[in-house]
Amino acid sequence: MGDRLKGKVAVVTGAGGGIGRGEAMLLAAEGAQVVVNDLGTARDGTGSTSSPADGVVAEIKAAGGEAVANYDNVATEEGGNNIIQTAIDNFGKIDILVNNAGILRDRMVFNMSAEEWDAVIKVHLYGTFNCTKPAAVLMRQQRSGRIINTSSTSGLIGNAGQANYGAAKAGIAGFTWVCARDLGRYGITVNCIVPAATTRMTASPEMDAARQARAARAGAEAPAARAGGGSDPDDVAPMVVYLASDAAANINGYCFGASGSQYSVYANPAPAKSIHKVGRWTLDELDQIVPRSLAAGLVNPAPPQPPKE
Repeated sequence: MGDRLKGKVAVVTGAGGGIGRGEAMLLAAEGAQVVVNDLGTARDGTGSTSSPADGVVAEIKAAGGEAVANYDNVATEEGGNNIIQTAIDNFGKIDILVNNAGILRDRMVFNMSAEEWDAVIKVHLYGTFNCTKPAAVLMRQQRSGRIINTSSTSGLIGNAGQANYGAAKAGIAGFTWVCARDLGRYGITVNCIVPAATTRMTASPEMDAARQARAARAGAEAPAARAGGGSDPDDVAPMVVYLASDAAANINGYCFGASGSQYSVYANPAPAKSIHKVGRWTLDELDQIVPRSLAAGLVNPAPPQPPKE
C-alpha cells in the first residue's frame, strides 16, 4: 500500500472490470477511498448485475483498502448524481473522478440505427458529463480536484465501423479541453487518457473477425494475441493515478496515450499549414494553390475501392 492518495476520495465509473478495475485497484493501493461504479451490463450495454462492482470492492478490501460499490447508470442525470452522492454519503467528499464507463455498438455508418447511435453517445459522452457536473460543483467549492476522462484513438484519429463510439470519444476530448479552462482556476485539473489494451470491449469474436478482414484486404495475417492494442488493461492505471496525484497539479487539459509500457502526450489540435491573401479567395485560385499548399502530402485514409463482384 502506498500513500500518494491518502485521505483522498475517488470515484471510478465502469470499474467492474478491464481498465476501470485496474484504475480502482491502484487508486485504493495508493490510499484513496474508492467508489466502484458499474452497472454490470454486457459489452453492448444490455442487462445489469451487481457482481462486477461487488467483486472489485471485495478485492480492494482484501488488499487492505477501502471501497464501496455503486450500480447506477452513468447515461442518466439521476445516475450521475447518485454516483457522486455515494462518495459523499460514504466518505464525506470527492477528490478524484475517473470517467471510464463505456459500451460498444459497432456498425458501419450506413447500417447504423439511431438506437445504436444514441446508446453509445449516452453512455460515453452523456455519462462523462452526468458525473462531471455534480463532481465539479463540489470540487469548485473545495477548490481542488482531479478529473480524468477516457477518450480513444477512434475519436482522435478514426476507426472504421465506430461512428458512434468515435464521435463520443472525440466529444470527450473536446469536453476535456473546455472543462480544463472552466475549472483550472479553482485548482481542479481535467485531463483524459487514451488507452490501448485488450479488454472485453476490444477482444470479441466480432472485433477479431473485423481485424482478420482488414488484414486479409492488406494481404497480411492478423495477430492472434493481444488484438485489442497489445497490452494488459492494468498497464493504464499508473498514468491515471499519477494524473490524480498532487504531483500532477499543474497538468491540465491534455490527452495522454497509454499502451503497455508506452505513455505519450497528444498534441492538442492546431493548424498545421495555412494560406492567406487580402480579400476573399476565389475557386479558381483555390484550384491552383490548395494542391500545392494545404493539401500537399495529405493521404486519403480510405481511398475508393473497385466494387466487389
